[in-house]
Amino acid sequence: MVTEVRARLRRASRLLAGGLAAVVGGAVSGTAGGAQDLVVGAGARFATLGAAVAAATPGATIRVTPGRYAEPTVVVRVPRLTIIGEDWPRFDGEGAHEILVIRADSVTVRGLEFANTGISQMEDRSALRVTESVGCVLADNRFRDALFAIYLERSTGCLVRGNDIRGTGGVETRNGNGVHLWYSPYNRVEDNQVRGQRDGIYFEFSRGAVASGNLSEGNRRYGLHFMFSDSCRYERNTFRDNGAGVAVMYSKVITMEENAFLGADGSTGYGLLLKDITDGSISRNRFEENSTGLFLEGASRLDIRDNDFRRNGWAVRLMADAEDSRFRGNLFAGNAFDVSTNSRTLRSDFEGNWWDAYRGYDLDRDGTGDVPFRPVRLFALVVEKHPEALLLLRSPITSVLDAAERVFPVLTPALADPRPLMRAPR
Repeated sequence: MVTEVRARLRRASRLLAGGLAAVVGGAVSGTAGGAQDLVVGAGARFATLGAAVAAATPGATIRVTPGRYAEPTVVVRVPRLTIIGEDWPRFDGEGAHEILVIRADSVTVRGLEFANTGISQMEDRSALRVTESVGCVLADNRFRDALFAIYLERSTGCLVRGNDIRGTGGVETRNGNGVHLWYSPYNRVEDNQVRGQRDGIYFEFSRGAVASGNLSEGNRRYGLHFMFSDSCRYERNTFRDNGAGVAVMYSKVITMEENAFLGADGSTGYGLLLKDITDGSISRNRFEENSTGLFLEGASRLDIRDNDFRRNGWAVRLMADAEDSRFRGNLFAGNAFDVSTNSRTLRSDFEGNWWDAYRGYDLDRDGTGDVPFRPVRLFALVVEKHPEALLLLRSPITSVLDAAERVFPVLTPALADPRPLMRAPR
């Protein structure tokens, strides 16, 4: 497996530069050195994309004029092929099949609209599939009512950029993912908009991927879902109003920076759920109006700093097996519970965070409180063991419990921020 990945990376380094030229600056490079320039459309030499692909040679450019095209699944086996749509030609799967499958290196697809693949319970039917290929570019396309919109399997060094994906918004069992990577390392997913799918973006066994600048909202399950994908980066994405938020599982060396996790407010909604994650960095993110902002289970050795937790039910929930993580410079404001746990002993470290519930003082005026802040409320522990007690959240008894625990802290975990910030950092 390692040898195969290295070989694919070498191919990607040679081929991806040519593919990137197709999108940099908003222009696709024209033909050169006598390469073919084929036209598809009414009155053109080729009436269908399939016919043009069959006639194309490596390095050719196929230009598709406006119109609706309904033809059998088109399979591209010609390397360095560029397919360009003019004024959004629409390729319709007529509810019966996949639309375009790429099985060649350094293929560029841009400016097409794919629609209506239909639903299948037997296959991961996709509008645009890339299989065992290197250095492909899928840019500025539209996808409407596709089971899976873009599907990369065993493909390396590809770029998925600027696509507009809108699913049916139907029930989870009759819906697929927007951008789906399976055993596809070192790909980039950038500046896409994904709505109404099952999972907006899904990575599995896809090492070294980068997802940046994407908007994933209104998806039935997760805005982002990935598993078994080490050394990935997720930056400047917005995940909003997704059914279950974002889930990151069974991976290590993960970096998540400057993302917004917003509005996962269902009964199982998590801004960000981390399960069995080690050696990661979670920094400069926003967690707002989620049932749970950040949930850690089996997560360890994480650097969690400079994040904003505002107006969540639970800002941070740490399970007993979440260990050795560091919380620094975070802001906690307007949350029902700042920190909650199901354990009396926590092995994570909080220091230098800002808490709107802190009522301490700073006599030496060094910017940090002179008395520690204990962020775990006694009532939070009660709710962990008896969720139905949440009905009493606004009742006077909760204030009495918390006040008693502050005076005699014997039941809540021995977790405190010894140097809470006196002023909000942002």
